[in-house]
Amino acid sequence: MRKIISSLFVSLDGVAEAPDTWHFPYFNDEMGNAVGGAMAGCDAMLLGRVQYEEFAAYWPTSQDEFAGFMNDQKKYVVTNTLTEATWNNTEIISGDVAAGLHALKSSEGKDIAVTGSLTLVRSLLETGLLDQLQLFVHPIVVGKGARWFDGLDTIKLNLATSETFTTGVINQIYTPAA
Repeated sequence: MRKIISSLFVSLDGVAEAPDTWHFPYFNDEMGNAVGGAMAGCDAMLLGRVQYEEFAAYWPTSQDEFAGFMNDQKKYVVTNTLTEATWNNTEIISGDVAAGLHALKSSEGKDIAVTGSLTLVRSLLETGLLDQLQLFVHPIVVGKGARWFDGLDTIKLNLATSETFTTGVINQIYTPAA
């Protein structure tokens, strides 16, 4: 069975919104290897509508060295408002989302990566559909912005691994508590 794995850049105060404004000074080869390692076990991306729309507006015309990967990767967008996915290699999951995600997890393939998509990550945690949560906790207090855990009830997790990078970023991997 495939796993749904979320990786989030997060500040010490829990902010995960707009990491492009505070994350990059902390990115180094260690983090690149950890992100790459997480992505190597996945062959699809799961996105919420907002993240999908942001990515679909940027990647198809990007000259970034990562653009080919992003454009070729299989993508699933969870939405009840979009009726058409214009970014290549994208399918919409709507209606009974839980059933759609269970079917996706039962399908053939590698694991499924969730990048960003805070509302989706919260929903996956609440419904028990998230199999792994990777947090790259940055040594910075951002002070404003959406926090990844806002609106969540108590959810118990187990710390599977943890490592500290030379930049002070802590790579923490959690799995659902039994």
